[in-house]
Amino acid sequence: MIEQLIYTLISFLLFIFIFFKLFKENDTNYIFILILEAMGIAINFVQVLAKIEIGLFIMIIKYIIGIILPIAVIAIEKKGIPLIQLLNVAKAKIYFKLGNNKKAKEQLINLVSKYPENYIGHKMLAQIYEIEGGMRKAIDEYVQAIDINKKDYDSYYKIAELLNQLDKADEASEMLHNLLNKKPDYYKATELLGDILINKEMYKEAVNIYQDALKYNPLSFEINYNLGIAYTMLNDFQNAKICYEKAAEINSLSYNSKYSLAEIALIYKELEKAEKYFMEAIEDEELSADSYYELSKIAMIKGQKEKAIKFANIAVDIDSAKVGDKIKNDPIFIPIMAKISIPFNKEEIENKDKNMKEKEIKAKEHLEDMFEVTRNLSYSDIKMLKNDTSTRHKKSKNKNRNEIQREID
Repeated sequence: MIEQLIYTLISFLLFIFIFFKLFKENDTNYIFILILEAMGIAINFVQVLAKIEIGLFIMIIKYIIGIILPIAVIAIEKKGIPLIQLLNVAKAKIYFKLGNNKKAKEQLINLVSKYPENYIGHKMLAQIYEIEGGMRKAIDEYVQAIDINKKDYDSYYKIAELLNQLDKADEASEMLHNLLNKKPDYYKATELLGDILINKEMYKEAVNIYQDALKYNPLSFEINYNLGIAYTMLNDFQNAKICYEKAAEINSLSYNSKYSLAEIALIYKELEKAEKYFMEAIEDEELSADSYYELSKIAMIKGQKEKAIKFANIAVDIDSAKVGDKIKNDPIFIPIMAKISIPFNKEEIENKDKNMKEKEIKAKEHLEDMFEVTRNLSYSDIKMLKNDTSTRHKKSKNKNRNEIQREID
């Protein structure tokens, strides 16, 4: 009997305390705790009035919901842990998992309205807005999240990504530069900033960004490959070659790297090397037609007409729309044109180069164009070109060494 009276007194005082907290905080989440407390008090009253003994399991439940739970809530909140806010977030997550974004947003908007410093609430709200396509609202919420947590680098990146999608490349670049100053090994920021700079034809700046990233991850395929693209667009084929070779070494299935190496070998009139790399690149569905077309050109340069006819017809069979006009417009094929079966009505293959990014297509086309430019150069001219790019490569390496030495000093 004494135990029941003590329970009644403590649980009732706790109920009153939580009840006043509900009004003070104006948060309906406390109602759930009050309901549980009321259930515990009710179990105790039934036990007293009916004078019955309850089982151990019911006794434990009574103490948990009537005394332990409210004390735990008070103790946790005294330590600064926002339990009620966490309940709001939990409910929002449940709604979100169930696909009810509207209810999830309502929970989160109520949460950040009452508790503006709730980091998780702002972050989740930003993510939902982003999924729904509300990019500006998402940016606002990501900014709020960063104001609360200065080390939320993912939100920095998300803001830059959304700004770029809104065609605000300059603002996105500034955000990414700030992010890389804070966390220089954040690769996604490097990749996006590199893409933006290449799209703006700021190739030297892109090279600097990728070179900085290599200090933290020298064995990254993506960084080496993207650096190769940037050098390609600067016509620095010696450095581009080194980067593509490294990328192909790291990822042997990087057929784009091998295709680029083949084109650079063609520019330098290294026909055997070019042939070797193009033979590897034909394994890639998107590059096979182009590779056979280039192999056909190499065969013509070498005077191997039958081989050229064979490769040209294979290229046409794979994708006549892509290579048909190239063959017709290239004087090198005039001696064998009658033996190449180019259909009159060319059916273009859908989604060609579907897996290639814009910068990859741009670099590929640039290399192909540069071969046409250098095609009629003499071997001595090509040697001068190689020496020029080699000199630039040495200067670049010395510059990097000096920068590293300065950092050590």
